[in-house]
Amino acid sequence: MSDPNYKPPPGYLGNLNKTQEDALEQLKKELKEEGKFVAERMDDATLLRFLRARKFDVALAKKMLLDAEEWRRDFGVDNLVKNFDFKEKEEVSKYYPQFYHKTDKAGRPIYIERFNNLDITALHNCTTFDRLLKRLVIEYEKSFSTRLPACSSAVGHPVESFCTILDLGHIGLGNFYRVKDYVMSAAAVGQDRYPETMGKFFIVNAPWTFSTVWMLVKPWLDEVTVRKIDISRDANTAKLLESIDADCLPKDLGGTCNCPGGCDKSDAGPWKAA
Repeated sequence: MSDPNYKPPPGYLGNLNKTQEDALEQLKKELKEEGKFVAERMDDATLLRFLRARKFDVALAKKMLLDAEEWRRDFGVDNLVKNFDFKEKEEVSKYYPQFYHKTDKAGRPIYIERFNNLDITALHNCTTFDRLLKRLVIEYEKSFSTRLPACSSAVGHPVESFCTILDLGHIGLGNFYRVKDYVMSAAAVGQDRYPETMGKFFIVNAPWTFSTVWMLVKPWLDEVTVRKIDISRDANTAKLLESIDADCLPKDLGGTCNCPGGCDKSDAGPWKAA
């Protein structure tokens, strides 16, 4: 299925100006000449993500891409994809749910993290922050291999980014500081290794103390990323429903979806049938 009314945003395949086209060709040429081109991971859409992240500066985009490749080797991403077993998933979900659930109105996968039941002691008893980070990377890889292609097929045009909901559940500042290193590491992985994948980011039920935390996190983010983030001290249901259909939003976030067994365990979405 193809959407005849879809027009790619500027800087994406199908909507490149001459300067952007030249930058893409130059980046490919340099990578191939240096023997650093990896065909299965460096298609045009991926190269354009890195170019957009560096405002189409070829030298900066190439450095970012090669840094990401070095990180993949050091972190052992390919081995993790084949062998990592997050056997504690159900136990972790009791204290720190992290899950994909259906799509927003733009066809993007919705990713939800919830701090409302966060129990640091219980979390440490069943996993480590290192394993949580490995799980995050595995889910990114799964999204690129399965979720995003399935979403693209469902809406009839390329889907390259996510809609994220971070429910802080009025978490106390003390508890947040105990997980901030993981949160900042996770943010760095997203921004530096999988750039230009944030479509929209909602932070809901933020405690009044979050302004302090935001001041710590904000300098780590580029200005384009910051503009995509919407922060609210309540559930902000009206704002969520501007971007997400009610039947795709979990009931406890203001939608009408109530998946059997829980939305956090359903992995509902176009990818389920893929």
